[in-house]
Amino acid sequence: MNTVTRTTRIEISNPADFGRVAVMFGGISSEREVSLQSGNTVLKALLQRDVDAYAWDPAEKSLQDFACAGFDRVWIALHGPGGEDGAIQGALEWLDTPYTGSGVMASALAMDKIRSKHLFRAAGIATPDYRVVRDKADAMLAADDFGFPMVLKPAGQGSSVGMSKVFAANELSVAVELALGFGGHALAERCVIGQEVTVAVLQGEALPSIRIETPRVFYDYRAKYESENTHYICPGTQDDELEEHYRTVAVKAFDELGCTGWGRVDFMRAKGGEPQVLEVNTVPGMTSHSLVPIAAKGAGIDLPGLCWRVLETSISTACHTGTKGVAANGT
Repeated sequence: MNTVTRTTRIEISNPADFGRVAVMFGGISSEREVSLQSGNTVLKALLQRDVDAYAWDPAEKSLQDFACAGFDRVWIALHGPGGEDGAIQGALEWLDTPYTGSGVMASALAMDKIRSKHLFRAAGIATPDYRVVRDKADAMLAADDFGFPMVLKPAGQGSSVGMSKVFAANELSVAVELALGFGGHALAERCVIGQEVTVAVLQGEALPSIRIETPRVFYDYRAKYESENTHYICPGTQDDELEEHYRTVAVKAFDELGCTGWGRVDFMRAKGGEPQVLEVNTVPGMTSHSLVPIAAKGAGIDLPGLCWRVLETSISTACHTGTKGVAANGT
């Protein structure tokens, strides 16, 4: 397996160079419905660019079926556990099949909110104060430290699944039960009141920031995928110095976890304060409400062009120079 990571663009001009492409989406995680939307969006966009692309849902076909199907590479549009936690990435590496985005370890670290926070803190990347929660007692200790409101979320879910903003002690039990209901530990986080901003990273470069405004309590699942009242402002700030700071920190956080290819870094910033990294997403949504396509548009990249460029991330330097049997993402 080749261990070259791609931090700059390897440009492909001929769709035939990608070979036969599987767009993997659906799966069995709690984010299946969002993944179905993302995958269908990606598939349609690739077909518009004459890529030889096909839908593949791991919930309906086995890995053995995939191994026999003759695909040359995979555009991963699987969200949540099994799709962006290193599991499918590891399987594809065993099958010697190149794929988009980050490798096994980086995917696993980014999906694990607790371990990624440890790394941010160690690297000097500003992130909200946090505590690991195994039971209600841990959550109560966190509330003593942080006060209310406080954020509780599962350690290994995306799309704000299982996340709660807790305003009082009598809400803790329900929030803890919800967060721990997805298995493993949960994360209690000091609530930062202010602007929510996200920055997409594509082939080593940060795209324009996006500021998110929602009338809901926080940017939850409904605000992300269902509400027509969520507003996106791109770029997210008119302050050039602050915009550059967001972009610099986004790339630093992305790199600190070993991420490659493409992804998204989420921030909160209190009024007048320093932007603080919440998490890194290695397989962001590609739905009609999703953020990376908005950022790409702000950078002059249309949706088919974005999907093409993400597909380019499955090409390592060795693959591009003609080496056979090389995976896209060794770490």
